[in-house]
Amino acid sequence: MPSMLQVLASKGSQVWSISPDATVFAGLTLMAEKNIGALLILENDRPVGIMSERDYARKIILDGRSSRDTKIRSIMTTRLVWVAPTDSVEHAMALMTRERIRHLPVMDGDAVMGLVSIGDLVKAMIDQQQFTIEQLERYIAT
Repeated sequence: MPSMLQVLASKGSQVWSISPDATVFAGLTLMAEKNIGALLILENDRPVGIMSERDYARKIILDGRSSRDTKIRSIMTTRLVWVAPTDSVEHAMALMTRERIRHLPVMDGDAVMGLVSIGDLVKAMIDQQQFTIEQLERYIAT
């Protein structure tokens, strides 16, 4: 099973982030521009939270708040769950399932190496399975 390092090598390690003092509207705008579902929230270059579309839907829309007036700090998820670069895709998927989350920072100590989504992990698993199938087909054919 591939590691988070291999997933990042395949998808890229670009992490889009924003300050907790930015408005939710600014965060949503960045998410729309980059076609992503979550932003890592950094303060003094350290991760302090994550803001996802789910945070927006549940803490702005359903509460009748304004995204233009609300700071990200007040809606972000502050309990960060993360994985190490050496962790397996299987471990990351189990963690996402248990915690009911869709995005995981990949951390090496205090350094952010990337951010993976459930879609990235599913793709990595499918790629691995396809590779295994091809190897088995070659073995059978020889």
